[in-house]
Amino acid sequence: MNIPKIHGFIERRILVNYTADPSVVSGILPAPFTPKLYKGKAIVGICLIRLKSIKPKGFPKLFGVSSENAAHRFAVEWTDESGQICEGVYIPRRDTSLYLNTLVGGRFFPGKHNLANFNIRESNANYHLDALSSDQNQIQIDARRTSEFPLGSIFDNIDEVSQFFEKGSIGYSPNGKSFDGLKLNTYNWEISPLEVQNIKSTYFDDKNRFPEGSIQFDHAVIMLNIEHEWQSMKSISCL
Repeated sequence: MNIPKIHGFIERRILVNYTADPSVVSGILPAPFTPKLYKGKAIVGICLIRLKSIKPKGFPKLFGVSSENAAHRFAVEWTDESGQICEGVYIPRRDTSLYLNTLVGGRFFPGKHNLANFNIRESNANYHLDALSSDQNQIQIDARRTSEFPLGSIFDNIDEVSQFFEKGSIGYSPNGKSFDGLKLNTYNWEISPLEVQNIKSTYFDDKNRFPEGSIQFDHAVIMLNIEHEWQSMKSISCL
């Protein structure tokens, strides 16, 4: 699926990250994707992103749209046609507040989108977000910005987190007999840690998908006011 370059601003992006049993994640991922491991663990999570002034690059600002979005993600690797190992994220589901996204997603824009109701409160570096999609998938997080990275994380510091996720800029979403690719190109890249008081995800809390003990919340980070572009990538056929 080829689309023109899309330009806009990431007003707020929260990355909620879990560690998971690689054998369980391997059973969820479709070929050709395999888990990208960090210290022997698979890394999965949710991207909670507010997009602003999204439009084809070069179009006037009046054409821009804004939306709240959530993407459930798996850090993955795959081998391309030349035999090179690539890395990025596999995105099995996307949720959005913008009805337009549900119409173009999977047709004119990579990835099917589910319509969801987002309830968000932000004040004094505190964040509350809950979202309920049309198929009853729920996400909820309460967190606050902090200067301290959590000691219990599998990552030693915020720099390791930054390097890990900056490399995963390409995302693939299922679309019929292929996977549509989209690359995020940021004009700047800066993340800060979040202290999480509460986290809930219907998708990751599902014991049929992740048996007891196979997944654990690890940490969350935030990015603010990032100018960026989206660029379509060559689709990958389902194996």
